[in-house]
Amino acid sequence: MIYNLVEIANVHAGNFEYLTKLITEFKDVQGVNGIKFQPFKYDQISKSDFAWYEVYKKLYFTPEQWSQAITLASESIEVWIDTFDGYSFEIIEKNLNKIAGLKFQSSILYNKELIQKFKSINLSNKKVLLNISGIELHEIEMVIKNFEKMLSPNEIILQVGFQGYPTAIEDNCYNKISILKKQYEHEISFADHIDCDSDDAIMLPIFAAVNGATYIEKHICLDGEKPKYDFYSSLVKSKYQIYLDRLKTYLSLSNMDYINDKERYYLASTVQVPSLKIKKMAGQNVNVNTDFEFKRTSQKGIRTNEILKLQEEFYILSRDKNAEDCLKQEDFKKANIAVIVACRLKSSRLPKKALLKIGDLTSVELCLKNALQLKNVNHCILATSNLEEDAELVNYIYSKNVVFHTGDPFDVIDRYLQIINQLKIDVIVRVTADMPFISNDVLDPILKSHFESGADYSRAKKAAIGTNLEIINAEALRRVKSFFPSADYSEYMTYYFINNPNHFLINEIDLPSELVRDYRLTLDYPEDLELFNKITTALNDKAEDVNLKNIIKYLDENPDDLKINSGLEVKYHSDPTLIAKLNQHTKISN
Repeated sequence: MIYNLVEIANVHAGNFEYLTKLITEFKDVQGVNGIKFQPFKYDQISKSDFAWYEVYKKLYFTPEQWSQAITLASESIEVWIDTFDGYSFEIIEKNLNKIAGLKFQSSILYNKELIQKFKSINLSNKKVLLNISGIELHEIEMVIKNFEKMLSPNEIILQVGFQGYPTAIEDNCYNKISILKKQYEHEISFADHIDCDSDDAIMLPIFAAVNGATYIEKHICLDGEKPKYDFYSSLVKSKYQIYLDRLKTYLSLSNMDYINDKERYYLASTVQVPSLKIKKMAGQNVNVNTDFEFKRTSQKGIRTNEILKLQEEFYILSRDKNAEDCLKQEDFKKANIAVIVACRLKSSRLPKKALLKIGDLTSVELCLKNALQLKNVNHCILATSNLEEDAELVNYIYSKNVVFHTGDPFDVIDRYLQIINQLKIDVIVRVTADMPFISNDVLDPILKSHFESGADYSRAKKAAIGTNLEIINAEALRRVKSFFPSADYSEYMTYYFINNPNHFLINEIDLPSELVRDYRLTLDYPEDLELFNKITTALNDKAEDVNLKNIIKYLDENPDDLKINSGLEVKYHSDPTLIAKLNQHTKISN
C-alpha cells in the first residue's frame, strides 16, 4: 500500500482563507491519506538578519488558526506537522490528539534544544518521518537511534528528497530508495520537488513507489494563478488526480496474474505445435527430441511441456497416431504397469533353487516380497509353466496380492502375453525368480527414463548381476511375437530386443554410482545361496533391512565375503555356443 501525503507548505502566502479552501479541496480525495502543515514563527525559525525573515512574518498563522485548520483536516484525513521551532512544538502539543505524524527536516535533526522539548509529550502512537537529505549514510543509524531513544515513536520512516525551487530530476535522490531499503528495515518516503509543469512530476513519484518507497509526499496548490511561494513543485487537484490514477495502474501491474488472457491467447495462436514425424502405435510412447517436428498449425494439440508432464506421470499412447498428427490429452492413457516374475523349477545346477530358503523366505517369495514394494506398479505376477513339475509354485506366491499365472513352458513371451492381454497391461517390468534382491532404487530411474525416451525396451547399462531390471512395452512384445511366432529362446528375452535396434528403440541408462558394483546377486549356484544367507543373518543381527542398499554397504565393508561366489559364470554372458545360437535365432531377418 502507498501512503500519499500532500504537503501544503507555504502556498497559502499567509492567506488563511486560501489555506482552508485548499484543505477542503484535498481532504476527501480518494487515495490521499494524509495532509501536512508547516507551522512556524518568524522570530523562532530565524534571526531578523535572515533574508526570508520578512516573508516568514507574512506566512505566520496564530495558534487558534492552526487549531482550526488541523480540526478541519482531521475530520476525514490524517494530519502531519512539519517541525521547525518552538512554535511548531507549541502547535503540536496543543493539538496532539488530532495529529497522526511528525516530520523532522534534515536541517533540524541535530537541534537538541528543540528535540529535547518533545521528550515531554507522548509520541508512542505517532509516526515520525525523518528527512535525511544531506546526511551521510554512516550517520543515519545514529540519527535513528537518537530519535528512538529520546522520543519512542510508534514508527520511524526515512525520507529522501529536498526542495530545490524546483529540484532537477537528477537531484531528486531517487537512487537512495534501494540503498536504504537494503540497509534498513524502516519504510521509505520519497518527496520529489520537480517542476510541476513536467510530466516527470507525475511519473517520478510513481517510479519511486514501484522501486519500494511506501510514503509519497507531493506539494499541492489551488488551480488558477500561481501562488507566490512554494509553487514550483505543487500540483493542482486535477493533475494530482492524474498522478493517483496512474499510480493505481502501475502498482496494479505487480498484482496481475502471471499469465494474462491476452498473453495466453497470443502464445496459443503463434506457438509451434509438435506434430509427429512418424506413425506411432497405441501402447507406444513418444520421444519429444526425435519424434516431432515443430510448426505453426491450425490443428489443436498439446505442447511439449504437456507431453513431458504426461510422461512424468507414466502415460502412454492410447490410440494409433499417424505422421503429421498433433497429439491431444485424450490420445494418452495412464499406463497399466506390471512386474512379471518368471519362474520354473527345472534348474540343473541348483535344483528347485526357487524354493531354497534365504533367511525365513524361499528365494521366490523374497523376490515377490521385493517386487510388491516396487512403486508405480499396478500388478505383481508370478508367471510359471503349465507343467505338473511347476504346479507347487502356487504355494509360494507370498501374498494374496500376487497374481499366479501358468502358460507355455518354453515360449516365455507367449506366457507373458497371455497375462498381459488378460489384465490389459501396457508396460512390464521383467524379473526372474533368481533375482531375490530387486529394488525400487534401480527401477525408479529406469522407469522414468523409459517414458521420457519413448523407448520400447529399457535397462541399466551396468548393475550388480541379479539387480538390473528391464522395462518393456507390451506393444513391443507383441511385435516380437509377430516376427517370432514360436519364440523358442524367449527365456533369454533380452536378446530379442538388443539384437534388433533397427526395429526397437533401446534405452540404456547409467544408474547412480552407489548402485553400480561388480557383485554377483543372482541365485544359480550353492555358493550364491551361502553368501545370501550370510548377508541376511548379518543384517538381521544388526536389525537392518535386507535391501539392496544395505547389501551393497555390507559387501563394501566385508570384501572377503565376495570370494564366496566370485568367478562363477553367467552362462548367457560366457558361453560362446549359447551366445552364437541366441544371436542366430533372435535377430529379425531383413
